[in-house]
Amino acid sequence: MSFAEGCQKRSRFGGNMGPFEIENRHIAVTGASSGLGHYFAGLLAARGANVTLGARRVEMLEEKVAEIRAAGGSATALRLDVRSSDSIEAFIRGAASEHGPIDVLINNAGVEAGSKTYTMIDEDDWDFVMETNLKGAWLASQAYTKHIEASKAAGGNIVMVSSISDRRANRGQFPYAISKGALTRMTEVMALEAARYRIRVNALAPGYIVTDLNRSVLESQQFESFRLGIPMRRYGELEDLVGPLLLLVSDASRYMTGSVLTVDGGHVCASL
Repeated sequence: MSFAEGCQKRSRFGGNMGPFEIENRHIAVTGASSGLGHYFAGLLAARGANVTLGARRVEMLEEKVAEIRAAGGSATALRLDVRSSDSIEAFIRGAASEHGPIDVLINNAGVEAGSKTYTMIDEDDWDFVMETNLKGAWLASQAYTKHIEASKAAGGNIVMVSSISDRRANRGQFPYAISKGALTRMTEVMALEAARYRIRVNALAPGYIVTDLNRSVLESQQFESFRLGIPMRRYGELEDLVGPLLLLVSDASRYMTGSVLTVDGGHVCASL
C-alpha cells in the first residue's frame, strides 16, 4: 500500500486516516512516571496507540495505565532504570512481548541537579544527570536498534526529548544544559548512523512548559519579567506539544531525520 493509499484508509474513529494517524502503533515512552512522559503516554493512548510506559517509580506508571485502560486505551507499565543496560534490555523485551515490535521509542527520561553552577555540583550530581539524560538515551537507542534488526521490522523511529537549554544558556543549569546540548548533537549523529537500519532519529526541544509541578513557580510574580522575555509573552502549555509530538511519532515526518523541533514561543530567537 502506498503512502497516499494509506492516508485514505478508514479509521475506527471515523473519517479518513491522515499522515498523523498512530492507531495501533506501539510506542514506548521512557521517564513516563511524571511530567512530559506521563502526559505523552496518555495523549498517545487516546489517539489509539499501544503504549508501554517505563520508569523507576512503577506505582506512578500503574496509576496512569489504569487511567488509560479505563478510558478504553491500551497501555502497559514496566520498571525501567535507563542507567542500567540490563534494565533497558528487559524493558524492550517486555514491551515487545506485550504489544509486539516497537514502532517508536521516545527517549524522555531526564533529571536535573537543582539550581547549581559548575562550582556547586559534585561528581554524584554530574554522574546522575549525565547517566540519566545522555547515557540512558544512548543505551535505550542502542537496544532499540538491536530490537528493530531482530524483529525484521520495516523500520523504526526514535524521538529524543531535548530542551531549548541545548542552545539557550542559563546560570544554574549545569550540568542539565550540557546534557541536553549533547543530546541534540547525539540526535544528529545518530540520524546519520541509524539510517542504515531504516531508523529515523529526531528531537523535540520544548521551552518552558507549565505543568502541575512548576506552575506555582513559573506563574509567580518573581518570574513575571522572565515570561515577558518570551516573544509570545506566555509559557507553553502541555497542549502546545500535541501537534509537534504527533508529527514526530507518525508518518507525517517520514522524510525527517536529524531534525530538532523547537517549541518555545520564540524564546531561543529572543536570546540570540
